[in-house]
Amino acid sequence: MTRVLVIDDEPQIVRALVINLKARKYEVDAAHDGTTALQIAAARHPDVVVLDLGLPDMDGVEVIRGLRGWTRVPILVLSARHTSDEKVEALDAGADDYVTKPFGMDELLARLRAAVRRAEPVGAGEDEVTTVETEEFTVDLAAKKVNRGGRDVRLTPTEWHLLEVLVRSTGRLVSQRQLLQEVWGPSYGTETNYLRVYMAQLRRKLEADPSHPKHFITEPGMGYRFER
Repeated sequence: MTRVLVIDDEPQIVRALVINLKARKYEVDAAHDGTTALQIAAARHPDVVVLDLGLPDMDGVEVIRGLRGWTRVPILVLSARHTSDEKVEALDAGADDYVTKPFGMDELLARLRAAVRRAEPVGAGEDEVTTVETEEFTVDLAAKKVNRGGRDVRLTPTEWHLLEVLVRSTGRLVSQRQLLQEVWGPSYGTETNYLRVYMAQLRRKLEADPSHPKHFITEPGMGYRFER
């Protein structure tokens, strides 16, 4: 059973989420501040985290960084902050998706399911090791690892899924719609800003010169292409 950790200081939102999640057979833990949330996460090892950024004891971005120090659990940010800079800061810290308050419960649950799906391990039938090497980094598709300069590069589940789709289509253009639907789910097809943010993150982590990428190529208005 999937375990969800809900972190929010608004009791009515926590109550609504707990009721809706339990009705869909999720196990749910809840925390009203960052300190408690980090303690629960360490003790209970949730499968996905729903996190409000405005917490009483610390900023939610600090919670994301605390979690990312030891786990790749999907983190779905739920916040009343609307500016692009604040969203990018949360994504840069390691969040996987961002839902703005007020929100629709159906949309939130769909994004939560997509986040869990992206984090699922490779199936037992996919045990053949497939490695793609470039001058700067190596991608091990079977182990879900990226190594650069002898060190593993930490990617969020969303970053990994985007990288995986592109690497498996090396040399071929992958359309914006295809990437959005494969990585975020079938209901996503027009949120091209997601791609811009996550491609920038991949370039920053893996390209020698992110402003002049050699491997993650943009085809304006069409999509993206991975080149060795």
